[in-house]
Amino acid sequence: MDASLEKMVDPTLAEMGKNLNEAMKMLEDNQRKVEEENEKKYARKDIPGPLQGSGQDMVSILQLVQNLMHGEEEEETSQTYRLQNVGEQGHMALLGHSLAAYISVLDRERLRKLTTRILSDTTLWLCRLFRYENGSAYYHEDDREGLLKICRLVIHTRYEDYTIEGFNVLYSKQPVIYISSAARTGLGQALCNQLGLPLSCMCHVPCNTMFGSQHQMDVALLDRVIKDDVESGKLPLLLVANAGTPGAGHTDKLGRLKELCEQYNMWLHVEGVNLATLALGYVSSSVLAATKCDSMTLTLGSWLGLPAVPAVTLYRHEDPSLSLAAGLTSSQPVEKLRALPLWLSLQYLGHDGIVERIKHASQLSQRLLENLKNLDFIKTSVEDELSSPVVVFKFFQEYSNRDQTSHAAQASTIQHPIISSERHVYDTFNQWLGEQLAQLVPASGVDVVELEDEGTCVRFSPLMTSAVLGTEIQDIDQLVDCLKMKIPVLTSTLQLREEFEQEVRRTPGLLYIEDLSWPGLGVVRYNYHSDGKNDDKQEKELEKINTELLKKLNELESDLTFSLGPEFGGQKNCVYIGMVTEDLDVSELVETIAATGREIEENSRLLENMTEVVRKGIQEAQLQLQKANEERLLEEGLLRQIPVVGSVLNWFSPFQASPKGRTFNLTAGSLESTESMYISKAQGTGTTPPPTPTSSLSKQRLPGQKVFKRSLRSSDALSETSSISHCDDLEKMDQRAPALSPGQEQGPLETQKLEEQKEVAKAATTDTEATQSDQPLHDCTEAEEQGSQR
Repeated sequence: MDASLEKMVDPTLAEMGKNLNEAMKMLEDNQRKVEEENEKKYARKDIPGPLQGSGQDMVSILQLVQNLMHGEEEEETSQTYRLQNVGEQGHMALLGHSLAAYISVLDRERLRKLTTRILSDTTLWLCRLFRYENGSAYYHEDDREGLLKICRLVIHTRYEDYTIEGFNVLYSKQPVIYISSAARTGLGQALCNQLGLPLSCMCHVPCNTMFGSQHQMDVALLDRVIKDDVESGKLPLLLVANAGTPGAGHTDKLGRLKELCEQYNMWLHVEGVNLATLALGYVSSSVLAATKCDSMTLTLGSWLGLPAVPAVTLYRHEDPSLSLAAGLTSSQPVEKLRALPLWLSLQYLGHDGIVERIKHASQLSQRLLENLKNLDFIKTSVEDELSSPVVVFKFFQEYSNRDQTSHAAQASTIQHPIISSERHVYDTFNQWLGEQLAQLVPASGVDVVELEDEGTCVRFSPLMTSAVLGTEIQDIDQLVDCLKMKIPVLTSTLQLREEFEQEVRRTPGLLYIEDLSWPGLGVVRYNYHSDGKNDDKQEKELEKINTELLKKLNELESDLTFSLGPEFGGQKNCVYIGMVTEDLDVSELVETIAATGREIEENSRLLENMTEVVRKGIQEAQLQLQKANEERLLEEGLLRQIPVVGSVLNWFSPFQASPKGRTFNLTAGSLESTESMYISKAQGTGTTPPPTPTSSLSKQRLPGQKVFKRSLRSSDALSETSSISHCDDLEKMDQRAPALSPGQEQGPLETQKLEEQKEVAKAATTDTEATQSDQPLHDCTEAEEQGSQR
């Protein structure tokens, strides 16, 4: 490319292309050194500063631009954002902006000839490419600006005195603009604000409710609305139709709408992503009718993957003076240079390149649609299965015959709450599905869309994303594979939600929290049994227990995800359980949560009681040790307390005194002497504590089997075997007692052993734990005594 630039006649153009090439290479290089990252971290270059007097070179300025583009993204979030795939055609579009600035300094005559050629070429190419004969073009940055200029053109056309009298002529007949309810959000309000019209001039036409697509404009209803407006003295001005709605990608019945507009002398404007298919060899009849409309808006930047190119509005009008008054044409040659980036890009791609990109996007949508037909629990919403550029699908689980009968019986009594909650749950699950697919396959460009009738769905619109992200067939296959992996998780979680709710409601100590916006098994909270505590203390204790419960659950070796819920809008002091698989043992999960919560609560109460007992024990121990120290002084005598005399006397006649300490029994809450400990040279353990109880639902696991997993083949047999073996163990334990004759009596020792065995057997089936520890408290005076004896 550098060699071809050198052959150019104008050296300025060659230098411009070379500089642009070097600048793009520098900006696209994201590999930065660690030293530069550390320097940037503390330099705080994002804060505006004074302009340097000496100026900077181009390399430093481009480096600053690169830091501003990529510097803070990696620090603020861990997600990786995929930038647009800027290729050679993108460089041509960017070069167009540089050339526009250079061309604007030419003399007026040369500038006029050049801009006229650029504008006429681009308009001719686009009209032929998209089958729009005898059309003019308006190039604009904002995709709504073209429709705004068309509205002004129609106002000038229908109100002859509008140029002289202005808005006064609108009082006699109020203009009405009709727009579909499936149009872009805020489009009608933006038009009224820019045109200075009241919102009453905007009429939103509902979509079909009985027949046809639910995303198409209801033509019969529109006809009745227009008749009512005409009878009330209003002037029907313009109709905005869709060739591919922003949500589902459906096309309005443009042929019937055009007939209706001709009947009432209205202007028909069409916009939408499906207009791109006009460049293909085969075009559906519904989209082909857009070639007869009065104007259309094309967004070539997203369709062809061209950065910073303007949108184009093609229109037909015979009066150039009204077009100039509406702002669709300009007498300034510089304004015509907006088409320069598009002029360069279209020449670089050529007719075949443009058609190939649009055709590739259509093939991607057809590939995904064919794969979705073979998947269970996936419901698609497309207008035409043979040629639909936009594919919308959602997860939806059909009821079986028995479930459908019971569901219909319930819906007849409380229809609205059930439908509302069921749709809310499906919307939540599809929201999660769309986010997961977009995260796993970012090159697919799928996103989540909210539709009025279908609810939350996943949308794939390759015409808007494939050229930008570089989507290929392999990405679609990967998307389908990820979808196949997520469907069993969704179905299992949806089926086990009700069982989880019932188990939680049956378990004492647990509270089920209904949160329809959580994509997972459910939400549970451990209830803290307060003993007359105030609300603030109870709330803190509840937060402490549930936080510790969440920590304990995350430490278990399981495939489940436990969290505190969403950052905003979630319930406080709750445990949120994520998606699950079909082999989940719900009863074991709920029992584990309840047992862990009880253990945390008992430990918390034990610590509270132990604190008070230990404080009183320490005070009592201090008094007893002080008394023992006084008795020791009386036994030793006064002479042994003198430093020098006491050492000599202890050497000639050692004083034998057993050390007297105190040990505190936490179980009994009492002080005991340490004399027996020093005599036996071992610390006494007191009463033998009972063994640690285990959960009643604990079961034997296979090698490698994680927590909360049940065996799908032998789950029932395993549960029956475990219960029978547990009963057999209890019977064998009772039979271990010594057999006595009818006339023989049991001794006290044998009776005690038999009772202890029964108590141990009972303790093995409970969920409580007993803790006993002995902590000796030593007197500091004992160390002084040993030192004096030495």
